[in-house]
Amino acid sequence: MSGIAQDWEPVVIRKKAPTAAARKDEKAVNAARRSGAEIETVKKSNAGSNKAASSSTSLNTRKLDEDTENLSHEKVPTELKKAIMQARQDKKLTQAQLAQLINEKPQIIQEYESGKAIPNQQIISKLERALGAKLRGKK
Repeated sequence: MSGIAQDWEPVVIRKKAPTAAARKDEKAVNAARRSGAEIETVKKSNAGSNKAASSSTSLNTRKLDEDTENLSHEKVPTELKKAIMQARQDKKLTQAQLAQLINEKPQIIQEYESGKAIPNQQIISKLERALGAKLRGKK
């Protein structure tokens, strides 16, 4: 036990130096004034106004007004809608039965037949196989 020695040096723990925000608060400024320290005050040029936000919106608005591009997604063509409906009725299937055959939800068949769906080549090829009819391209 004689080989082990302990170090009993005192450890001093201090508070952190005040942050920039703490140095700028009213108490700190008043204390510095009383002690006679130099105080620098700077007025910000556009303090209290949100000019950056209001100017950029007019730019964005102008860009949107100039943009005349049609931003709607592609829909099922009328020929495809009619071809799906005709082939399904020829096989005497309901929309739900057809959906089950191709492992999709009945809602998808409804959307394709009403023309609201976004055309998906995988689903169209499943429909072609299940109905035994060519739905796209030349017949």
